Amino acid sequence: MSFSRLAAIALATALVAAPLAAQEQKVLRMVPHASLRLLDPLTTTAYVTRNHGYMVYDTLFGYDENYVPQPQMVSDWSASEDGLTYSFTLRPGLAFHDGAAVTAADAVASLQRWMTRDLTGRKIAAVLGAITADSDTEFTISLTAPFGSLVEALAKPSSVVPFIMPKRIIDAAGDGNVEEIIGSGPYRFVAEEFRPGVSAVYVKNENYVPRDEAPSYLAGKKDVLVDRVEWLTFPDDQTTANALTKGEVDLVEAISSDTLSMIEGAPGVEYDLRITSNTPTLRINWLQKPFDNPKMRQAVAAMISQDDFMAATVGDPETYEVCGSLFGCDSPLATDVNALGTSAPDPEKAKALMAEAGYDGEKVVILDASDILSFRGLAPITAQYLRDAGMNVEVQSMDFSTYLAQRNKQDPVSEGGWSIAFGVWNSPDLMSPLSNLNLDTEGAKGYAGWSSDDQLASLKEDYARASSPEEQKAIAEKIQARANDLVFFVPLGTYRTYTAYRDNVTPPLPAPVSVFWGIDKN
Repeated sequence: MSFSRLAAIALATALVAAPLAAQEQKVLRMVPHASLRLLDPLTTTAYVTRNHGYMVYDTLFGYDENYVPQPQMVSDWSASEDGLTYSFTLRPGLAFHDGAAVTAADAVASLQRWMTRDLTGRKIAAVLGAITADSDTEFTISLTAPFGSLVEALAKPSSVVPFIMPKRIIDAAGDGNVEEIIGSGPYRFVAEEFRPGVSAVYVKNENYVPRDEAPSYLAGKKDVLVDRVEWLTFPDDQTTANALTKGEVDLVEAISSDTLSMIEGAPGVEYDLRITSNTPTLRINWLQKPFDNPKMRQAVAAMISQDDFMAATVGDPETYEVCGSLFGCDSPLATDVNALGTSAPDPEKAKALMAEAGYDGEKVVILDASDILSFRGLAPITAQYLRDAGMNVEVQSMDFSTYLAQRNKQDPVSEGGWSIAFGVWNSPDLMSPLSNLNLDTEGAKGYAGWSSDDQLASLKEDYARASSPEEQKAIAEKIQARANDLVFFVPLGTYRTYTAYRDNVTPPLPAPVSVFWGIDKN
């Protein structure tokens, strides 16, 4: 059965065959930016799974609009003067969807699992003395060395988020995925109505106790104002736009400026630019020729113009900007030190660097995820610029699933490997050198591209120990200077998309990731 047919069946089920009780409730029908298939938010960096995680689970801390971590599941916390001991107390009234109380043992098990699966978490694990549940509501993290960014890490807003899950479910999963999707968050996942890649359903968690503080990004009150949220996936932008304009769905999470013309002027439809920005990034394979030589990586960087990429792939100058910061220009760490991609392509500089590297016409393979809108155009534009510099370039186009599999191959290009690939990141994933995967220094054991540098790794350790924002900013500038000398990655510009919704729906709350509490429907 075709994908479009499945989507039609899902929508028909939602609109026609829903139980009468559901029809009498407030039901928000929403189109996510991608189809939801994977449900364990600790086993993928897919943003749609992360957003699903925020529906179901809660976090110990959450970032406010100033990117300051605020307590969420935590009521009180303290740190010792030497920075080696952190004590936390959970707030009262926390309960999982199965009725069990949330305990400190659940928090400890969740953090232990997160520390094995997240780049920042592994940094904490490297200096972890112990993490212990001291009572039903109190737990302690003891360190062997200071980690000044510990609370910021516990508030990590995106891939991978330290969501709190029941210990019994974590124990049952072992090294695999969690099978039972139960959290303590504002919505409860309806497992029996999940159709992977087509639809997902969430209902209000009647037992959720919001915080008292006003909502601010991912901190404060999480008020659920509708009874049921249905995620419905459609095969293309036109079908999605038609469903919105006809009132068959209430909200579309992400619409590009290209798609805006399909809904502009439609009665009952409104739209806003999203708070969060997206940054396409170019990653280079450090393991294989010719880019095992840093001069060749610098030659690639010399040919990159963010303005050209944004004009070609986004088009609307109102929605994009050139940004020289590896941490994003809306990050507290934003800096233009030794920036890449902020000037016009320089073929002569690239050719000189290629000559220094002794480039001898080795094939450069660029991977192209041709079925993903946010990746579209990145590979062909890169290929043309590198050909202008004299490189022997081949573009290999494929669907996204194949792309992800091939990007994990460390083989030479003659054996199915690659030279250049891309990612598209929300701003929260770039804003810290500890969580920015593009700054990974673990080499062949690390993130695709397999970059490594002892000096940068040492600077990241300094950042983790830093005790003030001013100290962190100074170290971040050194990290960017070093990373760009070696070309860890090249940002290709920054842009924002739109959220569209019916005029009987309140706009989504501003947040660095998509959240669906605080939305009402009249």
